[in-house]
Amino acid sequence: MPFHRGCRYDRDFIEQGIFLNAMSLREHWTNARLFHLLWPLIVEQLLNVTLGIADTVMVSTVGETAVSGVSLVDAINVLLVIAFGSLATGGSVVVSQYIGRRDLKNASRASKQLMYVSLLVSLIIMSLTLLSYRLLLSLIYGDLAPEVRSAAETYFWLSALGYPFLAVYNAGASLFRSMGKSRVTMLVALLVNALNIGGNALLIFVFHLGVAGAAVATLASRAVAAVVLTALLRSPGAGPVSLVGIAKTPLDAAMIRRILNIGIPSGLENSLFQIGKLLVSRLVSTFGTSAIAANAITSSIGSFIYMPGQGFGMAILTIVGQCIGARDYEAAKVYTKKLVGLSYGVLICSNLLIFAGLEPLVNCFKLSPEAQDLAKQFLSIHCISSSIAWPLSFALPNALRAAGDARYCMILAGLSMFTVRISLSYVLAYGFGFGAVGIWIGMAGDFLVRGTAYTWRWLRGRWREKQLI
Repeated sequence: MPFHRGCRYDRDFIEQGIFLNAMSLREHWTNARLFHLLWPLIVEQLLNVTLGIADTVMVSTVGETAVSGVSLVDAINVLLVIAFGSLATGGSVVVSQYIGRRDLKNASRASKQLMYVSLLVSLIIMSLTLLSYRLLLSLIYGDLAPEVRSAAETYFWLSALGYPFLAVYNAGASLFRSMGKSRVTMLVALLVNALNIGGNALLIFVFHLGVAGAAVATLASRAVAAVVLTALLRSPGAGPVSLVGIAKTPLDAAMIRRILNIGIPSGLENSLFQIGKLLVSRLVSTFGTSAIAANAITSSIGSFIYMPGQGFGMAILTIVGQCIGARDYEAAKVYTKKLVGLSYGVLICSNLLIFAGLEPLVNCFKLSPEAQDLAKQFLSIHCISSSIAWPLSFALPNALRAAGDARYCMILAGLSMFTVRISLSYVLAYGFGFGAVGIWIGMAGDFLVRGTAYTWRWLRGRWREKQLI
């Protein structure tokens, strides 16, 4: 295994079990270690989905205007906070590569730069949002009912105050994942869920604060999570990557540039994806209430099905990033194949269960017969297409990002979204008369095109030419 000139093996590095002496990555990442990395990541993703559902359910007790206001703001928040997750991805890749190279000094330096840039970007977005949240609501949604507008403005203003905490939390969680300590991030996600649900119950049901109560509970839980992760990273036993001495560390333009080389393309890609989803939802809405309801149900069920795959994708960022940092390209190929294969196995099993229980599952929702029929068709298409191509479309790209090939992922995702998912959906839905079902066939086409293109890129090996660190 190649060694980096000037690297050091300090006591913490060995004690944390990241690498032992000259142990190769393939010797380190045994099946047992993979399991201990993967299952907390999967649980964490499920907890994140549960958090959103719990918020919606508890806010719904306040009334329809509260739910409407919160849902409208959440749609905007998704676009605004994409930057935080994208910066975390960039930081995770850079830190993982330095860990793979066994260059702990630069790994810790990169972690501090990630915190700096995440906090700075979040403060800018928070300030702009607080100055223009009313204008944003008007520009995006036009004239709203007074009650809905009031609820949306309250929730928007308070949620914007939590942007810096969310950015720090995302950055801190990505650093722990880079070290392979996914159990820490899972436990913090569990803490966030407990605090948020408990805060909702207290502020909504006891103090009757309504939407403001839900926003304050979310704000408080994010603040606690950010403080806990920062404190853990600043503790002496944090591991090979820590924030010890961050106050004395100056800004490093070169290191920030490395993070942004992954973070900016990832952010643009995610933004395009969310915009594409909004446009597709608008297409669905033209086919009536039944299509909207069926689409919402299918999307909700799909989000649960994808959670294990999201966990495998995060594991790929960590492990393949370390392999690339060590210049062990064969190990990168081995673990990419293994993790994508595991993602296929879990996803196919999940889809088979959904497919087998399609009738009772759809019947759980109080939908009209027309909406139920559409939901069954949507889910059938979804189960088949995702089983064939989802891991190649959304897990495999993380291997390319881990190698520094994020720009290709961004360009391909944008082209596929607008030339396949949206255009093909429109042609099938209106030109060929498939209706709303054509939109889900268009999504399946998007999966297939992405998966094929990403596989071709990976097999060609162009990612090996990228030099991030």
